[in-house]
Amino acid sequence: MSISREEVLYVANLARLRLSEEETEMLSKDMNRILEYMELLNQIDTTNVEPLEHVIEVAQSLRKDEPKPPLDHEDALKNAPDADTDYFRVPRVIE
Repeated sequence: MSISREEVLYVANLARLRLSEEETEMLSKDMNRILEYMELLNQIDTTNVEPLEHVIEVAQSLRKDEPKPPLDHEDALKNAPDADTDYFRVPRVIE
């Protein structure tokens, strides 16, 4: 299987990307190398290999869910880029 220039342009159009001729050629080569590598991986015998979630053993380290006092009002607002006396100010999103 090979990725053609037209397929690269089709995917770029779906992603709303404007590619130069150089970029189109480079992406076509890169995608073809990825597919070649995937084909190489498909040739590996994995019949006795169990599926993994992670390559290494990962233990969940979650903290206990304990109630804590809320932030002080001034502490909550002190790093805000723009704050009123009681609220964070944000750009208007509704006209």
